[in-house]
Amino acid sequence: MPSTAPSTQPSATQAATQAATQAATQAATQAATQAATQAAAPPSAIACDIFCAVIDNFGDIGVCWRLARQLAGEHGWQVRVFVDDLHAFQKLCPALALDRARQTVGGVVVEHWHTPAHAGDTLEVADVVIEAFACELPPVYVAAMAQRERAPVWINLEYLSAEDWVADFHLRPSPHPRYPLVKTFFFPGLGPGTGGVLKEKPLDAARAAFEASPEAREAWWLSTVGRAQPAGATVISLFAYENPAVGSLLEQWRDSAEPVVLLVPEGRISGALARFFGLPAFAAGAHAERGGLSAHGLAFTEQGGYDALLWASDVNFVRGEDSFVRAQWAARPFVWHIYPQADDAHLPKLDAALAHYARTLSVDTRAALARFWHAWNGAGEPDWAALRRHCPALQRRAADWAGELAQVGDLAGNLAEFAKTQLK
Repeated sequence: MPSTAPSTQPSATQAATQAATQAATQAATQAATQAATQAAAPPSAIACDIFCAVIDNFGDIGVCWRLARQLAGEHGWQVRVFVDDLHAFQKLCPALALDRARQTVGGVVVEHWHTPAHAGDTLEVADVVIEAFACELPPVYVAAMAQRERAPVWINLEYLSAEDWVADFHLRPSPHPRYPLVKTFFFPGLGPGTGGVLKEKPLDAARAAFEASPEAREAWWLSTVGRAQPAGATVISLFAYENPAVGSLLEQWRDSAEPVVLLVPEGRISGALARFFGLPAFAAGAHAERGGLSAHGLAFTEQGGYDALLWASDVNFVRGEDSFVRAQWAARPFVWHIYPQADDAHLPKLDAALAHYARTLSVDTRAALARFWHAWNGAGEPDWAALRRHCPALQRRAADWAGELAQVGDLAGNLAEFAKTQLK
């Protein structure tokens, strides 16, 4: 029978739990923040403005916030982020105050970009201006850029794509039609010749520490899920857009001979879980069981906490761009729910990512992975048993792929190097 129960934390272990969890799961994100806050940036530090419009979900601000913290913490830049939706931002950054138009969080200045004129009126134009995902800078700010004695480095940060054409367009200049300004297109990617993807320097060490510490893992389970880490079950994190295939997959997990523990961050798929278990809602703290499936609703977490969720799981279902990238650094088998577009324009992007990721897999394993990814993205029914048989090979590939992807360089470092060459 389905049941609900709040997530609880045994008081006797609370202090130890918090200490272990913070040490193992937040090292990657805290390092950048500490570097930015412990010492003021030198007067010669590069000033950078990042503009972000939250179009849908959390991917836009998620990428921009990671980038901002890296540029500040690892490269010593003075970074300001302009974002039009503080409510979405606060989900990823609980320290953010919703009632402040300007504030500093973790060494990064955050401005509420509430009107087009706001940015140009409140601060000087920076040395590097990043227009995230073609959000269109305020006209007054662009005019101010043209009046600057030395034109800033203007970067249009594009969405991630694994398609081959990305390398040809990466770093292409685009002159402004009216002003003596040049915008450069910066494309994240999975292969050589692209901007790479975001990765903090301490991330691998933080993951290794978590994996090597039974105490840290147990502390994470107690503080996040509210119960001890299960033995003998396949742990799966499920983060997805609305998906017609989810019902079939839940049924397969219910009927699986091998127990499945499902960890579900609250979000757009929560309604499907509630309907499957016959509950009025499936929110944070919910717990339900049917057959071999046990599901837990998790609270929305800051970025460092989401990394720990990926490390604690055997297989990760991820969506969009930011969680897709983090799943690759987690070095676990994963299934990607790409952001759906009209006329199935997203499917070539899905296949391009598969071509990179599955390149070294055997024919059978590659085919099983491709079939499952396609089914999860609307083309057929997902076959969990078929994919599960290939999980050992997929685990090996996941670890190898994380090393290959690191050779492309991390996006923040690649962007910083390019900007420096333009500022000389």
